[in-house]
Amino acid sequence: MTAPTQSAPESPATSHEARPLPANACDSHIHIYNPDLIAAPAAPNPLASCTAQAYRQVRDSLGLQRAVVVTPAPHVTDNRVTLDAIEQLGASQTRGVGVVFPDVSDSELQTLHQGGIRGIRFTVAIAHTSIVRIDMIEPLAKRIASLGWHVQLHMTPTQIAENADMILRLPCTVVFDHLGRMAPMTETYEAARRVVHTRLQRGTGWVKLSGHYLAGGVDSAAPVANELLQAAPERLVWGSDWPHPTEMPAPPATASTLAALHAWVPDSTLRARILVDNPAELYGF
Repeated sequence: MTAPTQSAPESPATSHEARPLPANACDSHIHIYNPDLIAAPAAPNPLASCTAQAYRQVRDSLGLQRAVVVTPAPHVTDNRVTLDAIEQLGASQTRGVGVVFPDVSDSELQTLHQGGIRGIRFTVAIAHTSIVRIDMIEPLAKRIASLGWHVQLHMTPTQIAENADMILRLPCTVVFDHLGRMAPMTETYEAARRVVHTRLQRGTGWVKLSGHYLAGGVDSAAPVANELLQAAPERLVWGSDWPHPTEMPAPPATASTLAALHAWVPDSTLRARILVDNPAELYGF
């Protein structure tokens, strides 16, 4: 099917100074929408124009080469757009994180794996957009552990703290979205921090340095990012969160998310690890 020709809701060019990225730099968190492929539920405008073709323009302008496509909420458990985007962006350079319900068949999981899916996401931080429930996490984690997949958790610090026992006993790798949403500091920050850092110390947890705008901005998120960098730099990946759906209708320039990474990680060797080596390990590039 021919991809739509609309442009994404940002220009590839930005006001941020371009900085060369290492070869095979990976954007570990993007969303692709394609209402031509999935007529219903259709992504709301302007997200409908955020296709693989549109992302490729942004990716190339920033000097990125690899990507991880995360099935967005409007597509519920229909992962066809994610699988299609993996093919369009290049199967050798792209992986996916899908969304499934507990009744998913073993054959469908195998099909998703063959298509490049390497994890499943549980977005429960935003109640009105959530299509999965916390009680689905553990049963599905047991299902996908043998595939070598991970569970990706988009939770608030309160939810992380309240479900600490469950998160710590999950049999597979756990990836925490958007710095665990742990900044600015909240009443449950310390409890959530203990859960995240315990999984990091075990070598079975990862954190995405992404979504700084969900934590009040680059400076507000800096203390959490710095703690993570001190604790487990080998367990961190970066993602742009393109096309920044929580920030619609006025999304930030995607280059600003790379600027956040540079602010938190001034050392170029460590940035290369976060952009290249770590995602290669986590996603199997």
